[in-house]
Amino acid sequence: MKLKISRTNLQHQLNKTRSKRIDEQLIMDEVREILMQDNLREETIQKNLQEIQEESNDLNFDLLESNRIYHKDDIYKLCVIYRLRFLDSGLFKSEIPHEAITRIKSLENEHDTTLKGFKIIAPSKLFKLKNADDPLLFAPMGNDYYYLVHKWGNDLHPLRRIIMWPFKTFENFLALLLITSFLTALLVPDGLFSPQQSTTQFFMIFFFIFKWFAGISIFYGFKMGKNFSTEIWDSKYFNA
Repeated sequence: MKLKISRTNLQHQLNKTRSKRIDEQLIMDEVREILMQDNLREETIQKNLQEIQEESNDLNFDLLESNRIYHKDDIYKLCVIYRLRFLDSGLFKSEIPHEAITRIKSLENEHDTTLKGFKIIAPSKLFKLKNADDPLLFAPMGNDYYYLVHKWGNDLHPLRRIIMWPFKTFENFLALLLITSFLTALLVPDGLFSPQQSTTQFFMIFFFIFKWFAGISIFYGFKMGKNFSTEIWDSKYFNA
């Protein structure tokens, strides 16, 4: 007679080992408690992200990554060049991804602290601005230093820096108006106002075209409440 030996089911053996250590109901209660605590913690993080507050965080210096530490001056330059805003995360109207929440929990575990006072760099359209595609989430460290917590979304368009250059400062915008007016004046055909156009007449045409462009720009700027990047980078107001 052939002896038949049953194969070992590892899951059954694991269940036996577990049942000797702890009752199954106690395991369910323990897991439920862990999940409840985790959910409560995520709710706390979400609440802190929605709050608008100026607060620095106590982080363990030895655990910090140097490539994630930025001074306010560095953030200012980036926002001005690409016409971005640096505002409280509570004003951010798009959804903050779960990876960012997970990253915050990980940092809080590492540094044994609760992070608050979050800031985000993003284009104006992603914020709920008061009336007066690449977010970066920061936690303040104090003394105008910020720690990069998480980055998500797509990178900015490679031409955004060039497109936003005229709106960086008043001087840049004035230079754009002068260049545009000069090129437009060159397009005016000779003989339109006189049989032969002189240099003086060209500059008169250039001057009137410049006034026309400047007038439209001023009207549009006041009507739409627009301002230069150096002024709006950290403003909570739409028409700052």
